[in-house]
Amino acid sequence: MRPMTLIAGLIGLVWHAAGAHAQGQLTIYCSILEEQCRVGVAAFERATGIKVSMVRKSTGETYAQLKAEASNPRADVWWGGPGDPHLQAAEEDLLDEYKSPVLHELHDWAVRHAEQSKWRTAGIYLGALGIGYNTKVLGQRGLPEPKCWADLLDPKFKDEVQISDPNSSGTAYVMLASMVQLMGEAEAFDYLKRLHQNVNQYTKSGAAPVKATALGETGVGIAFMHDMVTMIVDGAPVKTVAPCEGTGYETGSVSLVKGGKNPENARRFYDWTLSAEAQSLIGRGLKIFWVPSNKGAATSPQAPKLTEMKLIAYDSAKYGSSAERTRLLRKWDAEVKSLAK
Repeated sequence: MRPMTLIAGLIGLVWHAAGAHAQGQLTIYCSILEEQCRVGVAAFERATGIKVSMVRKSTGETYAQLKAEASNPRADVWWGGPGDPHLQAAEEDLLDEYKSPVLHELHDWAVRHAEQSKWRTAGIYLGALGIGYNTKVLGQRGLPEPKCWADLLDPKFKDEVQISDPNSSGTAYVMLASMVQLMGEAEAFDYLKRLHQNVNQYTKSGAAPVKATALGETGVGIAFMHDMVTMIVDGAPVKTVAPCEGTGYETGSVSLVKGGKNPENARRFYDWTLSAEAQSLIGRGLKIFWVPSNKGAATSPQAPKLTEMKLIAYDSAKYGSSAERTRLLRKWDAEVKSLAK
């Protein structure tokens, strides 16, 4: 039996008591890895009978699309991606308030995230930002394996580092906000300007550097560590490390789009993403290595160990606010991306 069929069947059993033969439709904007979007949606469709239309885009792109469609929303649910853009969308009244009956099952950090948004989003997973590198590429080019953020400034890594653009990618915005919190704003921007000299590309999607590192198209990628672990499990010659100075993290989120055409089905999908059953089953079947938000969900033993990292006290309330996020992105555009090499 194929993994997708097995997952769908198992989830169908779990959710049968809730009405597995419900009918209707739903439109989801998905900001996790595309395979995870597709298989998760297929499992939910099998479990509920609800037909789902899914569009996969990065968090920054999805936020921009929700804003553009505010007067006539096309989506019902925004599923996945770092919480900062979700919080900005909540502040700008693009999301609906909803207190899921599953909230009491979640870890405190996920509930705090919901409270900060005034119940307009909720945390579904936690993932730490890190450095991933292709051991084969680095070996062939005689490059050292990086362990710290500072290592990436070595001129030896000229055109060997890839990261996404924080305007379109939540992953890169988490890095930008993390550097500011870790180093202070002046030192952080000095670091990013120096790193710019070694960056070969600012990709649109946060997942792109993960894939490029796995394929050997870049020596180093900056991304969420759990996404790098997915590539490692699939056999890529990749290692990932939490930088020695400390690092930030994402609170992956799920939100209801304000004015969505299918609110009842949207709430059902939202509840499903928060459940221990769905998080555990999808996690095993999809090779997901983040830390789930539901206390009863299983965490893969291969998932990065958060207790072994120096995690900053990431201030989602401040750095997810519309004013601060807009200010930092404009400053990055003006002072970093515009620089010549």
